[in-house]
Amino acid sequence: MPLRIIFCGTPDFALPSLRHLLAQSDFQIAGVVTQPDRPRGRGHATSSSSVKEAAVSAGVPVYQPEKIRSDEALQYFHRTAPDAVVIIAYGQIIPQRLIEIPRLGWINLHGSLLPKYRGAAPIHRAIINGETSTGLTTMRIDAGLDTGPTLLKFETDVGPDETAPQLYARLSEAGAPLVAETLRALERGTIVPAPQDNSRATFAPPLEKEEGRIDWSLPAQQIYNRIRGLQPWPGAFTSFRGKNCAIWGRPILGMGASFEASPAGATRASGEILAGSGKVHVACGDGTALQLEFVQLEGRKRITALEFANGARLKPGDQFGN
Repeated sequence: MPLRIIFCGTPDFALPSLRHLLAQSDFQIAGVVTQPDRPRGRGHATSSSSVKEAAVSAGVPVYQPEKIRSDEALQYFHRTAPDAVVIIAYGQIIPQRLIEIPRLGWINLHGSLLPKYRGAAPIHRAIINGETSTGLTTMRIDAGLDTGPTLLKFETDVGPDETAPQLYARLSEAGAPLVAETLRALERGTIVPAPQDNSRATFAPPLEKEEGRIDWSLPAQQIYNRIRGLQPWPGAFTSFRGKNCAIWGRPILGMGASFEASPAGATRASGEILAGSGKVHVACGDGTALQLEFVQLEGRKRITALEFANGARLKPGDQFGN
């Protein structure tokens, strides 16, 4: 008899797991719970979540409570009577009275190797912090924030140039079979949930707009990690001649002779922009530099670094962030 499941999720990260479970004969998706339709995008047109669209296409009933703590939601879960609830980036805190309903519990897929990076932005924070490896954890949720006992894990390297959207997509695909394997092992009784070591916990709070503003006194590698990790929002940005601009680039080794206009070994102020030999570099902390690739000034389209340098008619001492 198929395992009866309610699937809770909202963004694209949950989509591969839903599709995978729908394709397995030993699972029955009895319902999908997702956030209410909301205004999205520049035009603020009301649209459905990716999870809802996939459920509707598959003919699965969809429930979209404004508040999952409501009595109506409680009745829905009792009425649907799931063996397990799979929850992936749903977007609301689950009350204890709902957690107690399914016999196998609420199974969450989290984008880190717990207890590291508990919270809303584990994938972005891992890249921002320069992690060279990360992964996924399935866990049985409790009333805390990503504090429940862990079940299975998947570990992977983080590519040196990998961006948050790239890692996000890769982990979302890897999570699908991990969720299915977790459910089967729970049903067989072959998983022993492992309590988390709270003393080793780190946190991944939601991203804030101002985190994208570049501190040019940081070493170039740390700035590059932020450029990679803060995509697609808020992005990495700075100011130039009083206006904000988004930037993209990568670290280079050393300063000095890379710039035709400056003597080798010259000390440069953080954020100073130097153009030469067909390249544009920005001085960073600890004597490092970022090779600028693209710039997007406020209200303008994205252009190459050379187009920016030529259009700006750079003068000696021009800086970002001044």
